[in-house]
Amino acid sequence: MHGTRDLRRVASAAFVGTALEWYDYFLFGAAAALVFDRVFFPDLDPSTGLIASFLTFAVGFVVRPLGGILFGHIGDRFGRRRALTATLLIMGLSTGAIGLLPGYQQIGFAAPLLLAFLRCLQGMSAAGEWSGATLMAVEHAPAGRRGWYGAMPQYGAPAGTLLSSGAMALATLLPDEQFLSWGWRVPFLVSFALLVVAFQVRRRVEESPLFQRESREKVPVLAVLRGHWREVLIALSATIANTGGLYLLTTFLVGYGTSALGLSRQVMLAATLIPAALEFAVMAFSARLTDRFGPARICVSGSLLSAVTAFPVFLLVDTRSPALVVLGAVIGISMLTVTYAALGTLLASIFPPPLRYTGVAMGVNLAGVVGGLLPYFATQLLVVSGNASWPAATLLLAISVWSLLGSLAAQRRTRAETEARQPEPAA
Repeated sequence: MHGTRDLRRVASAAFVGTALEWYDYFLFGAAAALVFDRVFFPDLDPSTGLIASFLTFAVGFVVRPLGGILFGHIGDRFGRRRALTATLLIMGLSTGAIGLLPGYQQIGFAAPLLLAFLRCLQGMSAAGEWSGATLMAVEHAPAGRRGWYGAMPQYGAPAGTLLSSGAMALATLLPDEQFLSWGWRVPFLVSFALLVVAFQVRRRVEESPLFQRESREKVPVLAVLRGHWREVLIALSATIANTGGLYLLTTFLVGYGTSALGLSRQVMLAATLIPAALEFAVMAFSARLTDRFGPARICVSGSLLSAVTAFPVFLLVDTRSPALVVLGAVIGISMLTVTYAALGTLLASIFPPPLRYTGVAMGVNLAGVVGGLLPYFATQLLVVSGNASWPAATLLLAISVWSLLGSLAAQRRTRAETEARQPEPAA
């Protein structure tokens, strides 16, 4: 049994490391919506340049299944701690390097190619981070508190959003010429300093007790594909609304508001900052409900709420009223957060410990491929629909229903396994 001090150390490491990861990852999304089209694709018209920026953003998701397999193998074979150290270093260094990257005017076509390469490194890193941090928290947690501790890495998402959106909002206060030439780079360079802090916190965490006790598969990915491919599909389905919905309501929404609705960058960044600040309270409430009612019920409820509010969220944004735009983002992101707080605990429960890192990482990152492409598809549909928001709202509704079905399947899976472990009654 771990003492209170050890549990706090695990929780801090899960939060701080994941916050850095998501700061880096969301920062790229904000920059893709606001500046990358002009720095790395200046010869394209504004709409095409924005689409090209979102394609670069999506590249990080395409490589995530490979990253999930790689870091899942390290985590299940050599330890969660080693995998998480590697993800942290790769993400921090690649993000800082983006801040040093010359633009198209300096090195031509090599600039967007290098940007895509660094985005791939970000994607590989993120593929192993969330899964490993969640498992470390859940596997260290005492019985009856897994929902609370399993939510700790999820707090890193709103923290990363606040830090990245706040840093980018400060940069946009500069005159446009200075913002384009050097201002946007400063938030990326800050990643080097944040990396040092996060590394010091994470290096003090002990290895997962379950990893130390369990036997290990030589090739975890093959074992997962042979015996647990259904669980991978369930994990993908349960996760899809969070991965796709979050980027629709942050990355896509910023681009939609500024380019299609003509709203200021400051208004759209506020529409990510304010919901992110409120996420902490929603997540804490949801984590407590998870320990009381179980993660599956909370994921089912959150997915249903996301489906019901999908169209109202975009109708509020379409009013162009700054207050209503922010309210729409608050509602949409809060509904996703209900599920997000319980998701890690739910996914950990459907895989056996020796294959848990690989199984969770594969499911989550396959969902990430779809989710990361949604801003691109939603932007393409804007052109086809004449800047109407209903296609994006339909996408949000569709993935929410998909996650609802996945959460129900996970609930049945965990219930069946619990019943199978119950001793037979005495004759």
